[in-house]
Amino acid sequence: MKTIIDIIGDPTSFLDSIFQNLEKDKVDVANCELDHICYRVETLEKYISLKEKVGSIANLLTESLINNRPIATFKLEKPIIYKSRNIYLLEIPAPKKNSFYKEGFEHVEFVINESLSDWINLHQNITFDTKGMTKKVNPDVRIDYGNFSVKFHNFNLAYVIKYLD
Repeated sequence: MKTIIDIIGDPTSFLDSIFQNLEKDKVDVANCELDHICYRVETLEKYISLKEKVGSIANLLTESLINNRPIATFKLEKPIIYKSRNIYLLEIPAPKKNSFYKEGFEHVEFVINESLSDWINLHQNITFDTKGMTKKVNPDVRIDYGNFSVKFHNFNLAYVIKYLD
């Protein structure tokens, strides 16, 4: 039986980069849930194909139209395991019209217990992208590391899909 790593590749080096950058920036996520990982595709055709392949080994929790493009969120039957973390949710957004995204792992999101404002104040050495703070559902803040980003929010994606969306 295929695994998610057979379909999208091994995220270990991507996750290593995430955690190395967070450690360098003194952002402690040891007690934060890493609730999902995002995998980008370059074309709508690849989105449709990948959604079908992932759907053969995972449960589609939702496919929502966000910013005029579908985003599928899957709950994996077998999680992505990274060190002591189990990552059960995979987000796959279709590309935005007239925008290019290189295929591959793009971001992760952590659930934090502090308010977003308190989180920002705890990490005054970081320049957060705060555009996501205006979202009506599960606002977030983001650290942009160039080839990938890390987002922080207060509710895990499965909860948002089930109760808040």
